[in-house]
Amino acid sequence: MRQRFDLVVFDWDGTLIDSTATIARAIQAAAADLALPVPDFATASHVIGLGLRDALARAVPSLPADQAHDFSLRYRHHYFAAEETLTLFAGARALVEALRATGMPTAIATGKNTAGLQRALAATGMTALFDATRCADQTHPKPHPAMLLELADEFGVAPARVLMVGDTTHDLQMAAAAHAEAVGVTYGAHPREQLAACQPMLLVDSVAELRRWLLPH
Repeated sequence: MRQRFDLVVFDWDGTLIDSTATIARAIQAAAADLALPVPDFATASHVIGLGLRDALARAVPSLPADQAHDFSLRYRHHYFAAEETLTLFAGARALVEALRATGMPTAIATGKNTAGLQRALAATGMTALFDATRCADQTHPKPHPAMLLELADEFGVAPARVLMVGDTTHDLQMAAAAHAEAVGVTYGAHPREQLAACQPMLLVDSVAELRRWLLPH
């Protein structure tokens, strides 16, 4: 991997932490609170990783503009109620630690806002394991390539030598737009067939499989 990539960038929700169901249920509950049509689980899951505005437009298209703030408050209420129960996927911490032991820089590109990611990293003890992060409130949200292009510039590497690891088509589309490489993980928010349609260099079904592919190289 040292010969091909100079930076590994991970998505957070659904890639390193098992949060897909919690986020989707919080979206559904917020819609119900405001007496709006409740999106099905697949629709609520599909918007994970997008910026807030894009996520609401897709998950709850009937949401009046003047209720967007109220929806956000209700979503946070339900998400925060379950946040402490979230756990990293088995092997996720060990994978990042092993990558760093090889000298490989690691970063996060996420649809979370900065405060939310910082809180999540602190709660899981992962703060020190990443050299940089990009969040949806810092730059253009996914699938715009800005997060990866900014990280590549920060580390002084060519986008083609950046590897994005994520569980959604938004991650893979971002990588393609940035002319970076991508690996899709099938255990998160988007199903394998949707990820495969983005033509990543690899699809893996577990953190263990991802580790077996990454570390020997």
